[in-house]
Amino acid sequence: MTSKKQINKRYPEEFKQEAVSLVLEQGYTITEAADAVGVDRKLIYNWKNKIEQAKSPDALSSSERAELLALRKENKNLRIEREILKKASAFFAKEIK
Repeated sequence: MTSKKQINKRYPEEFKQEAVSLVLEQGYTITEAADAVGVDRKLIYNWKNKIEQAKSPDALSSSERAELLALRKENKNLRIEREILKKASAFFAKEIK
């Protein structure tokens, strides 16, 4: 029995936008667009959803998204540090008594 290794190909952003524009601007169906550019139709669905979400008025810009991720990481680290300090202060308070 042979195992098949799945290869994930990365497509440039411009390629994705052009593939989605076939659907949104030129009236292709998703299946037709996928066949025309030679990718799986699931990719076109994903790219289309991502582009539509980015155009939504509630969507975060890439810099805002990066800042949000950095703040979440910092928040997680601060929570961990706070827990460590709470445990340490309880330990030392017990030692003093």
